[in-house]
Amino acid sequence: MTKKEVKRRKNSAFYTLDKVTRVCYNTLEEEKGGNTVILAIDIGNTNIAIGGFCDSSEPVFVARIATDPIKTEDEYASKIRSVLAMHEVDRSIIDGAIIASVVPPLNTVVKRAIKLAYGVDALMVGPGIKTGINIHCDHPASVGADLICACVATHFIYGSPALIVDMGTATKMMVLDRQGAFIGVSIIPGVNIALKALATSAAQLPQISLEAPKSVLGKNTVDCMRAGVVFGNASMIDGMIERFNEEMGENLKVYATGGLAPTIVNYCKHDIALDVNMVLKGLHILYQKNT
Repeated sequence: MTKKEVKRRKNSAFYTLDKVTRVCYNTLEEEKGGNTVILAIDIGNTNIAIGGFCDSSEPVFVARIATDPIKTEDEYASKIRSVLAMHEVDRSIIDGAIIASVVPPLNTVVKRAIKLAYGVDALMVGPGIKTGINIHCDHPASVGADLICACVATHFIYGSPALIVDMGTATKMMVLDRQGAFIGVSIIPGVNIALKALATSAAQLPQISLEAPKSVLGKNTVDCMRAGVVFGNASMIDGMIERFNEEMGENLKVYATGGLAPTIVNYCKHDIALDVNMVLKGLHILYQKNT
C-alpha cells in the first residue's frame, strides 16, 4: 500500500486500516521510511516464532505457533496467515521474510509456505549469508542459525564482549569476544527437557507446569520439583557465568533470551539483561545486511 493509497483510504467512509499497517504508517510519517513489514521467522524444535519489523529494531508484533515436522506447506501457510490475522497484519504490507531454522526438514516447507501466503521469497540463514561477525570454531557451518542470530543482535545492539544465554529446548551459553567474534558455546539440556525427564523416568513424579515456588524447601511433590528445576537451573547459570568469566579473564556482560528465560533468570544472582526477542532482532539485522 502506497502513501497516497493510505491517505485516500483515510478520506474514505470505508477506511478500516488494520493495526499493524497503522503502526507502520506512523513509522513512515515519523522516520520517512517505508510502510512495509519484514517477517523474521525462527523455527525452533518446540515453537516457531514470527516477528514483524517496520523500520524500528523492535518488532511491531510477535506470534508463535507449534513446530510440527509433518505439516505441509499449505497447512503452514494457512496457519501463519490465520495467526498473523489475529495480530491484525494486512497481507499487502508484507514485503520480505527471513528464516532461521534448527529443524532442517521444515526449511523448504516454511519457505514455500511464506511464498504461498505472502508472495515473497524468504532468505534462509546459512552458509554464505553476510553476518558482520566472525565465527571462530572448528566447523563454522555447523553453528546453529539461532545462535548466529542471537550473537548478531547482541553485537550490533548491545556491544561486545558479551555472554549470551539462550533458553529454549536446549540452554545455550555463548561468548562474543571484544571484536564481536563468536568464540564458543556450551549446550545444556533445556529446562523443560529436565522437567519431562523427571516425570518420565520417576514413576511417582507427575507432569507439572513450570513455575517458581515460594521457597527452595518444597513441602509437596510439585513444589519440590519446581524448586529443583527453577532454582537449580538458575544456580547452574550462575555457576557457568563464573566459569566463563574465569576463562575469559574478565566479567562479561550477560544477556538472556528464549522463551524460558523470564522464568529462570529472575532467580539468578548475577546481573542479566533480558531480551526475549533477540533472535528475531538478529534476523531483522541479517535481512537488512543481505538485501
